[in-house]
Amino acid sequence: MDLLNATFWMLHTMFAALWTGGVVLFIWAILPLAREGTLTRETFVSTTGKLTTLSRASALVLFVTGSHMAAQQYTGASLTGSSSGHLVLAMLTLWLILIATIEIGASKIRSGTEEGKLREPAHKARRFFQIAGLSAVLLLVTAGLLSAANLGYFTLY
Repeated sequence: MDLLNATFWMLHTMFAALWTGGVVLFIWAILPLAREGTLTRETFVSTTGKLTTLSRASALVLFVTGSHMAAQQYTGASLTGSSSGHLVLAMLTLWLILIATIEIGASKIRSGTEEGKLREPAHKARRFFQIAGLSAVLLLVTAGLLSAANLGYFTLY
C-alpha cells in the first residue's frame, strides 16, 4: 500500500504543477499575444485546445488521487471538523473554480475564433483565465500549507 500511496502523491503533485504551469504560461505568454493580434488564430485555437486537454486530464488525475489521499487520512467528521480538513475542502473549492474558469474561458475563445476573430475572444476570456491562474496558485499555496502542517512544521488551529 505504501507504493500505491507514494505513486498517488507523486502523480498528484506532478499534475498539479503541470496544470498550474500551463495556466500561468497561457495567461502570461499566449493571451497577451492574442490580445495584441500578433498570434495567428490557428495557433491560438490550437494552444487553447492543448490547455483544455491538459486541464481536463489534470482535473481527472487530481480528483482520483486527491480522493484516495483524503480517504486515507480523513473521515467525514475530521474533514469538516479540523483545520487540515478545512484546507482540503478549500482545495476542493479552488479545484472546482479552476476547472470552471478554464472551461468558460476556453469556450469564449472557441466561440469567438469560430467567427474568425482573435483579439475579442482573447479579451473576453482574459478575466476567466486570470481567476483560473489565481485559483491555481492558491491551490499550490494551500497544498504547501497542508504539507507543512502534516510534516509538523507548524500547527494549524
